[in-house]
Amino acid sequence: MNFPRVIVTALAGVSLAACGSLSNVMPDGTSDNPVFPEIHNITYDNGRGVAPNPENLKLVRSGVTKDQLYYLLGRPHFSEGFAPREWDFLFYLNTPGKGTNNVSSCQYKILFDKDMLARSFYWKPVGPNDICEPESLEKVAEQARKVTLEADGLFAFNGAGINDLQQRGKLRLEALSQEIRNQPSVKSVVIIGHTDRLGPKAYNQALSERRASSVAGYLISKGVSSSLITVQGQGELQPLVQCENTGNRQELISCLAPNRRVEVLVNLEENQDK
Repeated sequence: MNFPRVIVTALAGVSLAACGSLSNVMPDGTSDNPVFPEIHNITYDNGRGVAPNPENLKLVRSGVTKDQLYYLLGRPHFSEGFAPREWDFLFYLNTPGKGTNNVSSCQYKILFDKDMLARSFYWKPVGPNDICEPESLEKVAEQARKVTLEADGLFAFNGAGINDLQQRGKLRLEALSQEIRNQPSVKSVVIIGHTDRLGPKAYNQALSERRASSVAGYLISKGVSSSLITVQGQGELQPLVQCENTGNRQELISCLAPNRRVEVLVNLEENQDK
């Protein structure tokens, strides 16, 4: 008759998982000592992290729910146990003049209160030259007006057409189209496709152009004027990361993920009141 013992063991496992968070999170969603997970413990997004949409990052604020965060940032990249009160991400952020190849690698932590609403937010640079301060990120976003969308989150594997767009990618493009339509000072939108270095250069160039065109077509279908949009393809010419040809092919594909992206540059008319 070991049945009761099995139940006790299972419940104990659930209890331990529920306490799997790294930090000691208070009921109000704060912590005197927020603890970041080790980078090598990353679980999701191919173990590499992602380049987030900077405009989505600007929408993250106190009081948002986990569902809202999921749509803005995607799922957290680390496993902190069952129903954790902290989420951790690894982001690649465009920070001109700083970091390797103008990209900073940053850990991002969100703490939740007892009602599972986001309350505290923390950044931690991965390397000594990485810039992750909120003030600096806000200035970069204001000056660049650039939205970077990871191609792996937009399209099905090796896909490039509108019909290959994944649901998560459609949600991000719908939010972007709404922002563009609600901004009367937009004078142009430049959409630039990029690929990694795997495969023939001619194929990568064509793939980057097709993906940029598909993003443009989807934005137009959501009400963005076609007269504003210019499409470019850069193929493999502008990588964000360099990866050694070590390990198996799947590891190399995962390492090169930040290079597979579509950038949307939203150019605004100068403010005449300044």
